[in-house]
Amino acid sequence: MQQGDKFHHVFPVSEKVYQGFIQTFEDRNVLHTDASYARSKGFRDKVVHGNILAGFISRFVGELLPLNNVIIHRQEFFFAKPVYLGNVLTLHAEVIDFSEAVKTYELRFKFLNEGNERVCYGKVQIGLI
Repeated sequence: MQQGDKFHHVFPVSEKVYQGFIQTFEDRNVLHTDASYARSKGFRDKVVHGNILAGFISRFVGELLPLNNVIIHRQEFFFAKPVYLGNVLTLHAEVIDFSEAVKTYELRFKFLNEGNERVCYGKVQIGLI
């Protein structure tokens, strides 16, 4: 991997992913579980937990990059638009830096929804172990 390399992957926000997150982390906040409540706050439906996208980043780093034995050192997420159950998100990631001295990569990423709107963006720093 080198600076400028780009990666893309599609992540469906399925019922299985949504329910798995709720069951695993027991986060039943009404914004995420009650459509009527979410609509009363101006959303079109219940909003999917933002940390589901963190799980997608974890899978991308651990399973989809052409590297073995990596660890996430740091990650930043900025949520720009709500994500809803059934959305299909496309992750776009680019290597923006590599430090030979400490064997770390920094990647910039964004998730786009079906309408090509940026719903989340950020950076992740990974290290070789």
